[in-house]
Amino acid sequence: AAVPPSMPPRPQAAAPPPRRLGLAPLMLLASIALGMASREWSEVLPSFVARYAGDTLWAAAVYWLLAWLVKRWSRTSIAAAALWIAFGVELSQLLQPAWLQALRGTRLGGLILGHGFLLSDLACYAVGVWSALLVDATLARRPLEHHTNQEEIE
Repeated sequence: AAVPPSMPPRPQAAAPPPRRLGLAPLMLLASIALGMASREWSEVLPSFVARYAGDTLWAAAVYWLLAWLVKRWSRTSIAAAALWIAFGVELSQLLQPAWLQALRGTRLGGLILGHGFLLSDLACYAVGVWSALLVDATLARRPLEHHTNQEEIE
């Protein structure tokens, strides 16, 4: 009996460029610092920036935190999880139990959990996560002139 010709190997999809994980904590700190600055100096910023930058940068910080902590996830998985977290936190602002209000009354709790539901915050979160995803992907595509080993870029 004739042996059927073997099928050619299926081409493998190209792996996405590696994330530079060392940048994730730096981007997280930058997002937090810029977000805090946008609140602190809101009176000197254009009103649009003062109104929306903090929430946009908060969502970007969630993306960078996940990128730093969950190294094996793809960028799109990180972005999806960051959106779920951000939207969940915003929707939780519709809940008003005393313990949650007390937590929101602290500086850290208020910064993380927010104070009142706003539909515009959902748009800010989408823009913040999308922007962080684009920055992450763009940085991964840049030449690696200064990196000498694979561990530094993964």
